[in-house]
Amino acid sequence: MDTIRDLYTLEESMAGEYLSAFVYPWEALGGIKDMILSLQKTLGPDFEEVSPGVFVHTTATVAPTAYLGAPAIIGARTEVRHGAFIRGSALVGEDCVVGNSVELKNVILFNHVQVPHYNYVGDSILGFYAHMGAGSITSNVKSDKTLVVIHGVGEDVKTGLKKTGAFLGDHVEVGCNSVLNPGTVIGRRSRVYPLSCVRGVVPADSIYKHQGEIALQREA
Repeated sequence: MDTIRDLYTLEESMAGEYLSAFVYPWEALGGIKDMILSLQKTLGPDFEEVSPGVFVHTTATVAPTAYLGAPAIIGARTEVRHGAFIRGSALVGEDCVVGNSVELKNVILFNHVQVPHYNYVGDSILGFYAHMGAGSITSNVKSDKTLVVIHGVGEDVKTGLKKTGAFLGDHVEVGCNSVLNPGTVIGRRSRVYPLSCVRGVVPADSIYKHQGEIALQREA
Protein backbone atom coordinates (compact mmCIF):
# COMPACT_ATOMS: atom_id res chain seq x y z
CA MET A 1 0.00 0.00 0.00
CA ASP A 2 1.45 3.36 -1.04
CA THR A 3 2.46 5.67 1.79
CA ILE A 4 2.56 9.45 1.69
CA ARG A 5 6.30 9.38 1.03
CA ASP A 6 5.81 6.85 -1.78
CA LEU A 7 3.37 9.19 -3.50
CA TYR A 8 4.50 12.74 -2.88
CA THR A 9 7.50 15.06 -2.92
CA LEU A 10 6.69 16.79 0.34
CA GLU A 11 8.91 19.77 -0.39
CA GLU A 12 6.52 20.73 -3.20
CA SER A 13 3.66 21.77 -0.91
CA MET A 14 3.12 24.08 2.02
CA ALA A 15 1.41 21.04 3.57
CA GLY A 16 4.60 18.98 3.50
CA GLU A 17 5.33 19.21 7.22
CA TYR A 18 1.71 18.43 8.06
CA LEU A 19 1.59 15.40 5.78
CA SER A 20 4.87 14.05 7.12
CA ALA A 21 3.13 13.27 10.42
CA PHE A 22 1.01 10.56 8.72
CA VAL A 23 1.75 7.26 7.05
CA TYR A 24 -1.14 7.05 4.58
CA PRO A 25 -2.72 10.02 2.76
CA TRP A 26 -6.33 9.40 3.82
CA GLU A 27 -5.24 9.82 7.44
CA ALA A 28 -4.61 13.52 6.70
CA LEU A 29 -8.06 14.39 5.33
CA GLY A 30 -9.72 15.19 8.64
CA GLY A 31 -7.22 17.90 9.56
CA ILE A 32 -6.93 19.83 6.30
CA LYS A 33 -9.13 22.72 7.45
CA ASP A 34 -7.21 23.25 10.70
CA MET A 35 -3.89 22.89 8.85
CA ILE A 36 -4.86 25.67 6.44
CA LEU A 37 -5.97 27.94 9.28
CA SER A 38 -2.62 27.36 10.97
CA LEU A 39 -0.64 28.04 7.78
CA GLN A 40 -2.50 31.30 7.22
CA LYS A 41 -0.95 32.70 10.38
CA THR A 42 2.55 32.19 8.93
CA LEU A 43 2.01 33.70 5.46
CA GLY A 44 4.20 36.61 4.45
CA PRO A 45 3.32 39.97 2.89
CA ASP A 46 3.10 38.44 -0.60
CA PHE A 47 -0.28 36.99 0.38
CA GLU A 48 -3.39 39.16 0.50
CA GLU A 49 -6.50 38.28 2.49
CA VAL A 50 -9.07 38.95 -0.23
CA SER A 51 -11.98 37.93 2.00
CA PRO A 52 -12.15 36.55 5.56
CA GLY A 53 -10.11 33.35 5.67
CA VAL A 54 -9.09 33.43 2.00
CA PHE A 55 -5.46 34.26 1.19
CA VAL A 56 -4.25 34.71 -2.38
CA HIS A 57 -0.66 35.28 -3.48
CA THR A 58 -0.17 38.62 -5.21
CA THR A 59 1.13 36.89 -8.36
CA ALA A 60 -1.89 34.58 -8.65
CA THR A 61 -4.69 35.34 -11.12
CA VAL A 62 -8.29 34.87 -10.02
CA ALA A 63 -11.17 35.44 -12.42
CA PRO A 64 -13.83 37.81 -11.06
CA THR A 65 -16.45 35.08 -11.62
CA ALA A 66 -14.62 32.53 -9.44
CA TYR A 67 -15.88 31.77 -5.93
CA LEU A 68 -13.30 31.35 -3.16
CA GLY A 69 -14.69 29.91 0.07
CA ALA A 70 -12.86 29.94 3.38
CA PRO A 71 -10.50 28.72 4.50
CA ALA A 72 -8.32 28.68 1.42
CA ILE A 73 -4.81 29.50 0.28
CA ILE A 74 -3.98 30.15 -3.39
CA GLY A 75 -0.27 29.96 -4.19
CA ALA A 76 2.05 32.01 -6.34
CA ARG A 77 1.44 32.22 -10.10
CA THR A 78 -1.64 30.01 -9.86
CA GLU A 79 -4.56 30.69 -12.19
CA VAL A 80 -8.15 30.31 -10.98
CA ARG A 81 -10.36 30.57 -14.05
CA HIS A 82 -13.92 31.61 -14.86
CA GLY A 83 -16.61 29.90 -12.84
CA ALA A 84 -14.31 27.94 -10.54
CA PHE A 85 -15.99 27.01 -7.25
CA ILE A 86 -13.63 26.58 -4.29
CA ARG A 87 -15.97 25.56 -1.50
CA GLY A 88 -13.35 25.80 1.25
CA SER A 89 -10.65 23.85 3.05
CA ALA A 90 -8.52 24.10 -0.09
CA LEU A 91 -4.76 24.50 -0.21
CA VAL A 92 -3.75 25.20 -3.81
CA GLY A 93 -0.02 25.29 -4.46
CA GLU A 94 2.17 27.34 -6.76
CA ASP A 95 1.84 27.36 -10.57
CA CYS A 96 -1.47 25.50 -10.50
CA VAL A 97 -4.47 25.77 -12.80
CA VAL A 98 -8.01 25.58 -11.39
CA GLY A 99 -10.17 25.81 -14.46
CA ASN A 100 -13.65 26.71 -15.56
CA SER A 101 -16.46 24.99 -13.65
CA VAL A 102 -13.98 23.14 -11.42
CA GLU A 103 -15.10 22.46 -7.84
CA LEU A 104 -12.64 21.93 -4.98
CA LYS A 105 -13.48 20.89 -1.43
CA ASN A 106 -11.21 19.67 1.40
CA VAL A 107 -8.18 19.21 -0.82
CA ILE A 108 -4.44 19.64 -1.04
CA LEU A 109 -3.07 20.46 -4.47
CA PHE A 110 0.71 20.29 -4.65
CA ASN A 111 2.65 22.73 -6.84
CA HIS A 112 2.06 22.56 -10.61
CA VAL A 113 -1.22 20.61 -10.35
CA GLN A 114 -3.68 21.17 -13.19
CA VAL A 115 -7.44 20.61 -12.87
CA PRO A 116 -8.36 22.78 -15.86
CA HIS A 117 -11.80 21.78 -17.15
CA TYR A 118 -15.02 20.60 -15.46
CA ASN A 119 -13.36 18.63 -12.65
CA TYR A 120 -14.71 17.80 -9.21
CA VAL A 121 -11.98 17.19 -6.63
CA GLY A 122 -13.15 16.52 -3.09
CA ASP A 123 -11.50 14.98 -0.02
CA SER A 124 -8.42 14.30 -2.11
CA ILE A 125 -4.69 15.00 -2.38
CA LEU A 126 -3.07 15.62 -5.77
CA GLY A 127 0.70 15.39 -6.05
CA PHE A 128 3.35 17.51 -7.78
CA TYR A 129 2.55 17.98 -11.51
CA ALA A 130 -0.58 15.78 -11.33
CA HIS A 131 -3.03 16.51 -14.13
CA MET A 132 -6.70 15.64 -14.48
CA GLY A 133 -8.13 15.70 -17.99
CA ALA A 134 -11.38 17.45 -18.86
CA GLY A 135 -14.41 16.04 -17.09
CA SER A 136 -12.49 13.66 -14.84
CA ILE A 137 -13.68 13.61 -11.24
CA THR A 138 -12.98 12.18 -7.82
CA SER A 139 -16.00 10.39 -6.39
CA ASN A 140 -15.78 10.75 -2.63
CA VAL A 141 -18.88 8.97 -1.28
CA LYS A 142 -19.97 5.37 -1.94
CA SER A 143 -23.47 4.88 -3.33
CA ASP A 144 -24.52 2.89 -0.27
CA LYS A 145 -22.97 5.53 2.05
CA THR A 146 -20.83 2.95 3.90
CA LEU A 147 -17.30 3.70 5.07
CA VAL A 148 -14.61 3.75 2.40
CA VAL A 149 -12.17 0.85 2.10
CA ILE A 150 -8.89 1.12 0.17
CA HIS A 151 -8.63 -1.95 -2.06
CA GLY A 152 -4.93 -2.72 -2.35
CA VAL A 153 -3.08 -5.56 -4.03
CA GLY A 154 -3.76 -8.48 -1.73
CA GLU A 155 -4.99 -6.30 1.13
CA ASP A 156 -7.87 -4.01 2.04
CA VAL A 157 -7.52 -1.10 4.44
CA LYS A 158 -10.48 0.40 6.28
CA THR A 159 -10.27 4.19 6.37
CA GLY A 160 -13.08 4.68 8.89
CA LEU A 161 -14.22 7.60 6.72
CA LYS A 162 -17.48 8.15 4.88
CA LYS A 163 -15.94 10.74 2.54
CA THR A 164 -12.68 9.81 0.85
CA GLY A 165 -11.75 10.83 -2.67
CA ALA A 166 -8.56 10.00 -4.57
CA PHE A 167 -4.84 10.27 -3.95
CA LEU A 168 -2.75 11.01 -7.02
CA GLY A 169 1.01 10.70 -6.78
CA ASP A 170 3.48 13.04 -8.45
CA HIS A 171 3.23 13.33 -12.25
CA VAL A 172 0.02 11.28 -12.52
CA GLU A 173 -2.03 11.81 -15.70
CA VAL A 174 -5.78 11.10 -15.61
CA GLY A 175 -7.59 10.87 -18.96
CA CYS A 176 -10.69 12.83 -19.87
CA ASN A 177 -14.06 11.86 -18.39
CA SER A 178 -12.59 9.31 -15.99
CA VAL A 179 -14.12 8.58 -12.60
CA LEU A 180 -11.83 7.87 -9.66
CA ASN A 181 -13.96 5.94 -7.19
CA PRO A 182 -13.78 6.55 -3.43
CA GLY A 183 -10.41 5.52 -2.04
CA THR A 184 -8.52 5.35 -5.34
CA VAL A 185 -4.74 5.58 -5.01
CA ILE A 186 -2.60 6.15 -8.12
CA GLY A 187 1.17 5.77 -7.84
CA ARG A 188 3.72 8.22 -9.16
CA ARG A 189 4.04 8.74 -12.91
CA SER A 190 1.10 6.47 -13.76
CA ARG A 191 -1.42 7.21 -16.50
CA VAL A 192 -5.14 6.51 -16.68
CA TYR A 193 -6.86 6.02 -20.03
CA PRO A 194 -9.78 8.32 -20.88
CA LEU A 195 -13.27 7.13 -19.90
CA SER A 196 -11.86 4.88 -17.17
CA CYS A 197 -13.67 3.89 -13.98
CA VAL A 198 -10.84 3.41 -11.50
CA ARG A 199 -11.05 1.61 -8.18
CA GLY A 200 -8.34 0.54 -5.75
CA VAL A 201 -4.58 1.01 -6.02
CA VAL A 202 -2.76 1.61 -9.31
CA PRO A 203 1.00 0.94 -8.93
CA ALA A 204 3.60 3.54 -9.83
CA ASP A 205 4.82 3.74 -13.44
CA SER A 206 1.72 1.98 -14.78
CA ILE A 207 -0.89 2.51 -17.47
CA TYR A 208 -4.47 1.90 -16.33
CA LYS A 209 -6.46 0.74 -19.36
CA HIS A 210 -9.56 -0.67 -17.67
CA GLN A 211 -10.46 -2.73 -14.62
CA GLY A 212 -8.18 -5.76 -14.50
CA GLU A 213 -5.76 -4.48 -17.14
CA ILE A 214 -2.84 -2.45 -15.86
CA ALA A 215 0.39 -2.43 -17.85
CA LEU A 216 3.83 -1.23 -16.84
CA GLN A 217 5.06 1.74 -18.83
CA ARG A 218 7.97 1.13 -21.14
CA GLU A 219 11.02 3.32 -20.78
CA ALA A 220 11.54 5.71 -23.69
